[in-house]
Amino acid sequence: MNDKYLPLFQSYDLNNGVTIKNRLVVAPLTIYDSGSNGELTASARRFWQDRFNGFGLFIMPFTNVDPSGIGFESPNAFSDNQLPTLREYVKLAHQQGAKIIMQLGHAGYKARPEMTRGFKVLAPDGTMRRRAQTMNEGQIQKMITAFANAARLGIKAGMDGVEIQGSNGWLVEQFFSPAANHREDHWGGSFQKRLNFLLAIIDAIDQVRQRYQRSDFILGYRFSPERPREGFTMRESLALIDALVQKPLQYLHVSLLNFYSRPRRGADRQQTRLQIFHQRIAGKLPLIGVGSLYTGDQILRAYQTGWSEFVALGRAVMLNPDLVQLIKTGHDEAIETTFNWQHVDRYRYTPAMLQAKREKLDLAYRTPHRVPKRR
Repeated sequence: MNDKYLPLFQSYDLNNGVTIKNRLVVAPLTIYDSGSNGELTASARRFWQDRFNGFGLFIMPFTNVDPSGIGFESPNAFSDNQLPTLREYVKLAHQQGAKIIMQLGHAGYKARPEMTRGFKVLAPDGTMRRRAQTMNEGQIQKMITAFANAARLGIKAGMDGVEIQGSNGWLVEQFFSPAANHREDHWGGSFQKRLNFLLAIIDAIDQVRQRYQRSDFILGYRFSPERPREGFTMRESLALIDALVQKPLQYLHVSLLNFYSRPRRGADRQQTRLQIFHQRIAGKLPLIGVGSLYTGDQILRAYQTGWSEFVALGRAVMLNPDLVQLIKTGHDEAIETTFNWQHVDRYRYTPAMLQAKREKLDLAYRTPHRVPKRR
């Protein structure tokens, strides 16, 4: 191994005694490729083959906890008949030497009616989205149970843990968002009440761990840094962190497009978001950072800022199936940072991923380039 990259390959002990072998994490990738019951397809198996060799953690793609929350082709974890697929994901990860975390989510009002198996699209406040139904007390309790049941399935399947998807506008964040949640009951209104849904999910999953005597089962939480259009800024995200570090979690995972991005509202703009979050967490939990990092030098530089204990990689993994091997051997120049149609066979993208690339390319050709007006 190239010695300068050794810091990335130091192990880390979580607060439940589990050791992660290094600081590299495969971010949850959306490959839009699952069967009718969320099962792995031949193209998905081909994509995942050997792609996370050398990583410490592999976070699974968004996994649906309830049929009412399916928004795109993705794995499912709401029925025991999905255990064979979940076990196959576990086998894929463990054969490559990575621990596997199943990301649990529900699309909320973003669910696609044609995919929800006849179930109604649900949301904290359906009046904001006409195609969604406002969840009643019974539906909310059932949904909390659905997240806990998905964790149970994860334990039965041999997963190393689960991550609650509390970012990017999905159901959990919809409850947290004052723009999406106009309720005036236990589940909405004040800031504290908008925390109740996500805190209840954490507690319910922790109870599952206790019931199965699995203190080694990892529980993480992913959050967005700030979403002004959804009604919360960095100030509310920092208050969210204050609540999360009091819960029985093993890590926090921030969703960012750029590792070095700075806050827009509600915090010191002279610091990066990750820097601010890391200071706020104050060592209570490890933080997974992410955001437009590709080469070994970029990843090492980001890690050495000290703003996160782990670095998650998404597009770099999509473009480089042998990313860790390239880093270890010091072949930074061979790491791809942009999509190249001549290298499609190397990427092993699924048909849906390639179609999305073609549509994006077609749109770029059809959209006239306009010179911005001077102000």
